[in-house]
Amino acid sequence: MLKEILKERDLLPILKMNDGSVVTVENWRERRAEMLDDLQKYSYGYTPDCLGEGTGEVIFEDKIAYAGKVTEQHINITFNTPNGPFTFYSELYIPNGVEKPPVFLNHAFRRAPDRYLPIEEITDQGFALFIMVYTDVVNDNLGGDFSDGMGKMFGVTHPRQDKSEWGKIGMWSYAASRALDYLLTRDDIDATHTAVVGHSRLGKTALWTAAQDERFWCAISNDSGYGGAATSKHGTGERITDFFRWGSWDWFCEYFKDFVDAEDDKPYDQAYVIAAIAPRLVCVGSAVEDWGADPVSEFLTTLHASSAWELLGEKGLITPDKMPEVNDHLTDGNIGYHLRAHRHFFSREDWNHYIKFLKSKL
Repeated sequence: MLKEILKERDLLPILKMNDGSVVTVENWRERRAEMLDDLQKYSYGYTPDCLGEGTGEVIFEDKIAYAGKVTEQHINITFNTPNGPFTFYSELYIPNGVEKPPVFLNHAFRRAPDRYLPIEEITDQGFALFIMVYTDVVNDNLGGDFSDGMGKMFGVTHPRQDKSEWGKIGMWSYAASRALDYLLTRDDIDATHTAVVGHSRLGKTALWTAAQDERFWCAISNDSGYGGAATSKHGTGERITDFFRWGSWDWFCEYFKDFVDAEDDKPYDQAYVIAAIAPRLVCVGSAVEDWGADPVSEFLTTLHASSAWELLGEKGLITPDKMPEVNDHLTDGNIGYHLRAHRHFFSREDWNHYIKFLKSKL
């Protein structure tokens, strides 16, 4: 059944080079580089070379936060840019009494306290939580405003000088990698087991972060939709015209606009961004009423990308031969997937699924 559904979608192949030759274990790195290049050229824009690792400075600490169970730290992350050093604020929550806990690096919409972010539940489960608020990196004013943050420090203008110059998703991702530079220097957490996580536009960002930076152990995409976990080819969710209407086209490069009303003919596919993470871990969450994120396409994209794991001798998405139903949780492979009830939202239910998935892989 699922093979027939995928065949109808006619998705671009993962295991075929751009010249038509077959991908093998030996040339997988070349294929991965091709997919990343297509994603940069046509979607997210090219990420500039790193100008030096990020560093961190603890500016506040509370060792008895959350009834004494958690050490809370506020940290300034700093890294070099073409126009000097840039600093953004972040927060780290470490469960006390847990030796070197694994880490969630959360691309977040708001600073704590945040009613959508269950810090206590996460730390009670033995995970550290690093929070970076995306607008502390560059604004999300939409419509091509690169006038502050990394946009300003990297000299990005509107209109951008090159159609493949990076957009805001790329900037948010770059900052996460500089945060990981710092986290990997700490001996009180296990930053080699860092899962980058985000919801909606920040789910798109989490996938792109891990696709580029192989130091991330896992990528978690919650309701990320178009430009994230959902293939746009023959999809039923958001289209490029929606990004025009909302002004959010500046999350991507200028080339992205050229595919308006041509989503089925793009030279790249979102399965590329998931496949580029292989053979590491990916977990995708969908909501059945989230029409914009197109949960059917999110599931099919993870399934299609699984061929990369299979090539590399690992298990991708393990699923019965049927489309998922509400409350299905697929966690046996290196790609996890769940479909929950209701709408576009990052719920405690989602967090608990991701925690359970990661615990099964430690």
